[in-house]
Amino acid sequence: MDATSATSAMDPIDPTDPTDSMDAMDAMNPMDKDTPMPAHLYRNARIFTADRRPRAESLVVVDDKLAYVGDDATATRVAGEDAVVHDLGGATVLPGFVDGHAHVVGTGEAAVQVDLWGANTVEEIQRRIRTWAEKNPEAPRVLATGWKHGDIPGGVPDRGMLDAVVADRPVYAQAYDFHSIWLNSAALAEAGIDDTTASPPGGTVHRDARGAATGLVDETAMHHLVWPVLDRFATDSDRDEALAVVLAAYAESGIVGSTEMALVEGDYEAMRRADAAGALTTRIAAFWRVQPTGDEAGNLAQVERAAELAVREATPFLRVTGIKVMVDGTVDGCTASLGKPYVNGSNADPIWSLAELAPVVAAADAAGLQVAMHAIGDEAIRVAIGAVEHAVAVNGPKERRHRIEHLEVADPADIDRLAALGITASMQPVHADPAIQENWRRMLGDERADRGFPWPEMTGAGATLVLGTDSPTSPHAPLPNMFVAATRRSALDPSLPANIAHYALPLADAIVHATRDAAWASRSEHLHGRLAEGLYADFVVLDRDIFARPLDELLDTRVLRTVVGGRAVHHAQPEVAR
Repeated sequence: MDATSATSAMDPIDPTDPTDSMDAMDAMNPMDKDTPMPAHLYRNARIFTADRRPRAESLVVVDDKLAYVGDDATATRVAGEDAVVHDLGGATVLPGFVDGHAHVVGTGEAAVQVDLWGANTVEEIQRRIRTWAEKNPEAPRVLATGWKHGDIPGGVPDRGMLDAVVADRPVYAQAYDFHSIWLNSAALAEAGIDDTTASPPGGTVHRDARGAATGLVDETAMHHLVWPVLDRFATDSDRDEALAVVLAAYAESGIVGSTEMALVEGDYEAMRRADAAGALTTRIAAFWRVQPTGDEAGNLAQVERAAELAVREATPFLRVTGIKVMVDGTVDGCTASLGKPYVNGSNADPIWSLAELAPVVAAADAAGLQVAMHAIGDEAIRVAIGAVEHAVAVNGPKERRHRIEHLEVADPADIDRLAALGITASMQPVHADPAIQENWRRMLGDERADRGFPWPEMTGAGATLVLGTDSPTSPHAPLPNMFVAATRRSALDPSLPANIAHYALPLADAIVHATRDAAWASRSEHLHGRLAEGLYADFVVLDRDIFARPLDELLDTRVLRTVVGGRAVHHAQPEVAR
């Protein structure tokens, strides 16, 4: 047995090692069954398995799956004399991260748009948009993302603010939460929105005191009136490029699985093309977006489409597992549905009433689909729980894994109800980052804000807790997400005080919620999420022992390897200690 010696925290990249050479790995894709693959032994590591036996020293990969995870001596015997040995020099190994809630192609699209994250003022938003427009004079329109309602005086943007910097072509500026979009006059004209355009149920074309469209469009009005226009301009090539961008970012940051929330036809076809070409390096479990139509038959037809996709063409890298519905909006936009009004006296009705939602959830449940329901406000959460209760009453006992997404403002009694029904709590630590909380807290008031994002209450009640990022509404990188989960401090500005410190999670628990539990919650536990025999060899190697170092170092920790199905999809040189 020829072991590779370690010269740093782990062995350096060796172009003669088939798992280190990306070209060689492409040639030796484990899915190519005509090429015999020797076992690969990863040894001398601090392995966190997220399984019943949480710690191990070595793991053995045969083809694309794990053959053994445990002590070094046994691993050596299991691997055999012809194994390729990787001495990790004591490095930390984790199961690859599974983003519990994301918008995959959208994350890639946002990466090439004008970045308004951290702009904080109208003047800075204008400067960034103007600068991009001047550098891209041939671009037919300007697409931007990342502004916050708190960045705008009064929280209400106006098209004139955008017209002042770009008047000759359309500007579409998506809010950071992707629940509102801000258009200049040219974009309003391109989208066919004028002072007489009606707001659909569950959404608003905002108007000023004179009745003129301001350029702010939110929720279902954005979905029905603006997004279809932008979709017309997006080509298959654009979607393929956006998917390639996000897959590269996922590999670099250690994401081996992602839960696509709000799948649509164009994005699904891009994923299928990538899967057919062997280019998917992240396993995607997708929830089909179901929009309210005002007609039960139209709603149920969308469920039927999801059911068709769920039973066909599933692969280890791509499958449809359920449907996604938006029960309400967001706190920042005052479109989340609350039991009591916001501090400013406003409130919002749920996008779906219980009467409208219950038949959809029951139909999906009967078809064996999972249901993921976006519900941020306590009133929307009650509607979502009520819809699951209805499905149980109609369909009787069966295996079901329905989910509520976000759960930012939850009543303790409703937490007990959802746990008793087996509903998964899918939440995003990065949404609790103190750097983006000022307007959120101001809109709710102290009493409700001081119970925001109650992760330990979910697990304490017995619910499965899943952590994700909701990218591109927040950064996709999992390690900063784990920092927020374990500290309640800001990954964007670590100098800020913690946001409800007693709601922080132990780091090991947070990682389990972002790996094992996230895989289980999308019915992917037979694929990955743990490091255990028989699962795919999906794991990451870090440049330090995050369990032994201060939590602040999570913000600087690098992923040195990301391995998916035994294949190294990312491999970085360790930094030389100074």
